[in-house]
Amino acid sequence: MNLKTTRFFNMICSLAVTFTAATGAVNANSVQTVPDPTGNNFIQLLGINNSGTIAGTDNNNPAQAFTLNLPAAYTTQNFPGSVSSMATGINGNGDISGIYTDAAGNTHGFVKIAATFTTVDNPISSVFNQALGINNSDTTVGYYAPTQAGLTNQVAYSQSGGVFTDINHLLASNVNSQAVGINNAGNIVGFFQPTSTTSLGFLDVGGSISTLDPFGSTFTQALGINSQGEVVGLYTDAGGVQHGYIDNNGSFSSFDPNGSTSTTINGVNDKGQIVGFYTDANANTIGFVGTVPEPGSVALLAAGWLGLSIRRQKLC
Repeated sequence: MNLKTTRFFNMICSLAVTFTAATGAVNANSVQTVPDPTGNNFIQLLGINNSGTIAGTDNNNPAQAFTLNLPAAYTTQNFPGSVSSMATGINGNGDISGIYTDAAGNTHGFVKIAATFTTVDNPISSVFNQALGINNSDTTVGYYAPTQAGLTNQVAYSQSGGVFTDINHLLASNVNSQAVGINNAGNIVGFFQPTSTTSLGFLDVGGSISTLDPFGSTFTQALGINSQGEVVGLYTDAGGVQHGYIDNNGSFSSFDPNGSTSTTINGVNDKGQIVGFYTDANANTIGFVGTVPEPGSVALLAAGWLGLSIRRQKLC
């Protein structure tokens, strides 16, 4: 997954969100859409903290990193001197994780802590790194790859104080792995690919790995986790359609804004606010902000639903 300044935008609209189970669907909530302020119709919301500040990127050719406080307060967060930048995560202090590309075409991870930008690259690779999540201790998660393209032999890791810890060795045999989200307890989510065409999410709790496989999907990514252990991500159904999902302690709900042909949920905060993006029928990429229903509400909505397929398997 390659996640692809003060600005303005003039439209935030509300629409229904559909939660689905194996035998039914319920209109349960609403989201706000966040159009690309550049007018290029490509914006990705990638993280949200407990204050509601959002980290993301828009496709202003090149990509631009930003933080956002709704309804319209954008702040540029480009790594100094970069060709392109993306803000991928944000913690409770407002520190961000991100990705930037240099003039030589190399991809680097970075953090911005207070006002200071710092490159975060695993010393194993100087040509491709991505920092994809950050917690309140400024521990980051991400991955490296050995080639500038970064498409193969991806290796998931975490980083704290300049010390890198390999996560890939805890996972089942794979061709790629990425660590994407981390909460304040240090629990990590991400995904690995057993083959080039399949993907499973994972949850790492103190080195103990569980797989996340909503609805028996053969292509799943876990992308965000909050302090309550709620996990968000994406999965592809049997018809090849991509949906967002929410995992509340092993109970999965599918999540798609109306008009979506492909949904990704990237981040969730401790208040249950989620962020992500979806593609519409015109191939526009639209950011959205939503809310996870309270567990009691989910239980009420799920009453009468049968055959919900849930899989969380322990690997080690």
